Amino acid sequence: MTIKASMIADKDFKLAEVDPRLYGSFIEHLGRAVYGGIYEPGHATADENGFRQDVLNAVRALNVPIIRYPGGNFVSGYNWEDGVGPKAERKQTLELAWWTTETNHVGTNEFAEWARLAGSEVMMAVNLGTRGIDAARNLVEYCNHPSGSYWSDLRISHGVKAPHQFKTWCLGNEMDGPWQIGAKTAVEYGRLANETAKAMRWVDPSLELVACGSSGSSMSTFAEWEATVLDLTYDNVDFLSLHTYYNNNDGDTANFLAKSLDLDQFIGSVAAICDYIKAKKKSKKKINLSLDEWNVWKSQGSSRMETHWQIAPPEFEDVYNMEDALAVGCCLISLLKHADRVKMACIAQLINTIAPITTENGGPLWLQTTYYPYMHASLYGRGTVLHPLITSPKYDSRDFTDVPYLEAVSVYNEELGEITVFAVNRHLSEGMELSVDLRSFGQTEVVQHIVMDHEDLQAANTKQHPGNVLPHDRGTAVAEDGRITALLSKASWNVIRLRIEG
Repeated sequence: MTIKASMIADKDFKLAEVDPRLYGSFIEHLGRAVYGGIYEPGHATADENGFRQDVLNAVRALNVPIIRYPGGNFVSGYNWEDGVGPKAERKQTLELAWWTTETNHVGTNEFAEWARLAGSEVMMAVNLGTRGIDAARNLVEYCNHPSGSYWSDLRISHGVKAPHQFKTWCLGNEMDGPWQIGAKTAVEYGRLANETAKAMRWVDPSLELVACGSSGSSMSTFAEWEATVLDLTYDNVDFLSLHTYYNNNDGDTANFLAKSLDLDQFIGSVAAICDYIKAKKKSKKKINLSLDEWNVWKSQGSSRMETHWQIAPPEFEDVYNMEDALAVGCCLISLLKHADRVKMACIAQLINTIAPITTENGGPLWLQTTYYPYMHASLYGRGTVLHPLITSPKYDSRDFTDVPYLEAVSVYNEELGEITVFAVNRHLSEGMELSVDLRSFGQTEVVQHIVMDHEDLQAANTKQHPGNVLPHDRGTAVAEDGRITALLSKASWNVIRLRIEG
């Protein structure tokens, strides 16, 4: 038995151009993301800088446009000066966010070089927990000013002649969280963020700045925090951040796969708050959204290692399975459906710590199931998002009603003459007959139908079995007279790539 669903995608029903930064990621000084992840001198693949080339190759294949750094909770206690200059002179410090010892062997310049090699821009974060305006403006001067000032000349003395020209900067991290070093009220944070933004822009007027939203929609501060912070910072920031994580720790797969509907609601709520402040201020400026932390995160309960002050201990090294890949795929589709407002997003994180890439110290690398939908969206989800008109049977779960079995969206790349349909069949036991009406584009040809599925939704990739769950291109999609038909297997992620003929 199969269910039936359909989608209409018209070339004139344009939602928004995809900002490439929608496919960003995040590397924090947490667990083995940096040490043992991007940086492992002595590894068989390490270059002269200590960067693992196998990791760099895996990141390059994702085509990651921007990477947030250095945190996260870490940044709220970070003195950036500790991570620059000769490594032999850098001091080890106690890192209070995660109760580890930070060697400072990787800092601003090393990460900038690594990001350059990875083909990514850097989304830099400043410390508004223990520090503030002075450290932030100095960091901008160090990173972006060409020469002729104390901090820019210091950078040059550290062997970095050309400025980094970091464009996008986060004004702190999760400042309403009681776990945050230097947590603040909305008024305290809003005032500090606004004054910091002014000073940073006076050093470099080209900056794009991201104000901290609440740490999550379940926070008691949520909504009021956003409104207050924006009321205080509106004229001097460009984005408001959102953070959200999902898991299936209660073993309810149908409910888990519906959680992207929560993401839809979250984005809509924050956008509405932004527009309320815009109206209140009678402003013509629109604040866009930066979902600069999102992912499946299963191990949230263990927030710190039991043994304190280790150097780069393994933390939050979740093993992702097939159903996690489906959840990530649904969230990626949600982001595309909100591309008119969400301009940046960072899957958190990139390597080892709740990440699509896993390494062994001194050993191999393998790719988690979540790597693949992220890669497919980043590679093929560039262009113009079209308003999807979807007809699908629905189901109810514990937390959601009217969940469509079909989660889908299409992206039109006019420059390449291509259309990509991303689709998830949420049904756990039935295949889906999908029909996509693309007649407004004329004749189309199926280039590839990528499918990711597995009989066991708990199946995962491991060091011993790195190829256990992999996508394949044996999908059934065919094109005829401007219509696409395909059979989507149960609980599957699908990428249908089409070429416009003529």
